[in-house]
Amino acid sequence: MSELFDPLLLGFGVALTPVNVFWCLAGALLGTLIGVLPGIGPVATIAMLLPVTFSLEPVGALIMLAGIYYGAQYGGSTTAILVNMPGESSSVVTCLDGHAMARNGRAGAALAIAALASFFAGTVATLVVALASPAMVRFAQLFQAPEYFSLMAFGLVAAIVLAHGSVAKAVAMTLLGLVLGLVGTDVNSGQLRFTFGIPELSDGIGFVPLAMGLFAIAEIAVQLERHFVRGQSAAIEGLWPTRAELREAAPAAARGTLVGSILGVLPGGGALLSSFAAYTLEKKLSAHPERFGKGAAAGVAAPEAANNAGAQTSFIPMLTLGIPPNAVMALMIGAMSIHGIVPGPQVMTREPALFWGLIASMWVGNLMLVIINLPLIGLWVSLLRVPYRLLYPAILVFCCIGVYGLNNSTFEVALALAFGVLGYVFVKLGCEPAPLLLGFILGPMMEENLRRAMRISRGDPLVFVERPISLALLVLAVLLLVAVLAPSVRRAREKAFVE
Repeated sequence: MSELFDPLLLGFGVALTPVNVFWCLAGALLGTLIGVLPGIGPVATIAMLLPVTFSLEPVGALIMLAGIYYGAQYGGSTTAILVNMPGESSSVVTCLDGHAMARNGRAGAALAIAALASFFAGTVATLVVALASPAMVRFAQLFQAPEYFSLMAFGLVAAIVLAHGSVAKAVAMTLLGLVLGLVGTDVNSGQLRFTFGIPELSDGIGFVPLAMGLFAIAEIAVQLERHFVRGQSAAIEGLWPTRAELREAAPAAARGTLVGSILGVLPGGGALLSSFAAYTLEKKLSAHPERFGKGAAAGVAAPEAANNAGAQTSFIPMLTLGIPPNAVMALMIGAMSIHGIVPGPQVMTREPALFWGLIASMWVGNLMLVIINLPLIGLWVSLLRVPYRLLYPAILVFCCIGVYGLNNSTFEVALALAFGVLGYVFVKLGCEPAPLLLGFILGPMMEENLRRAMRISRGDPLVFVERPISLALLVLAVLLLVAVLAPSVRRAREKAFVE
């Protein structure tokens, strides 16, 4: 057990330094705020803040960005319960029973159940990350270039399968991301690729302009079209649930934590998928499924526990393998790259303070969220009265300043705006941009490992099937593609996403 507790003590020593506590608090507060305000979301917020983190220490920057991600899960539940308006996509399911409890005069109980379930899930997920990461690192040390290539191929296929919308569109977006990742100078030959004579592209497309355009700027354009229906705020009579509600919520929170912890690790998983799966499971297991949607405590506890656990365990493949399971983790890899840190199994050995400090900060952040969220409920709800027409110009200006400040390049500002237009078009066409971002991140790494594997094998492509781990990953990727193309599986997948 000392192998676990000694590194965790190191992590808490890093996370509890005054400066890192400040960044953890800043991330948790900002995450809650953007969770409350619909139309922004953690992906867009982290994309906007990437330039700001350039001036921070790597540990503080990652602690703040992580706090934004899991803090958004808390904030989204507050508005979902009180005004039936999920500020964050993973809180959509919480609306069903959370707002029903609020209409029944149990808004305080629903908020307390959501906060306690999230804190329980966050505590368990922190332990899962701490326990699983060393084992994953030891497993990853068996990997060489062929295994890394096959792992990335499997990750992209899984992201395609779990992406919203049609499989064909997800494949097209992934391939486009791979192509965009190849723009620039070929490191082996020194030849320019796909630059079309534009000298600014010789170093490739910047990660920050791409992420900020596809998510932040495109999201602004989409939200300007929408007219949010402002619900009436529910009265909060008391913050503590009854014993009956606690008895119903406790096992649901435990099962939701388990579901979220498993699904968060999978490529394409995370908070959104976990919350839907946990709610569906509770409804199937319940002796009274007819109560769901009418104010069942289990219908609040399960998705809230699952989305927080899923948000945190999605750090496992990012930290240990360098593989982002979702768009937020792709942005976290971008943040690590900005600071010169190569994601993968070497992070744990070369940067133990960063690795364990980030893990320990998750528990610190979850404790902060419970303490600050319940007293600030009134403030968060009052922020919903701020018109979006006043928010979006400030967000847009912040985006442009952030992109320009990174390299003092007006070209990158124009590039971010161009990707914003492209992102808006993708939304209109029903194409999810997350697979594109994953393809963009993994493309250069896949190319590097492909070339390295071919050099090791002296040009023999059979190296990918002669090595057991590589072969197993490729077989899993093929089986996933075949399964999702089967008519019955495709119909079930479409039905799940509609629900």
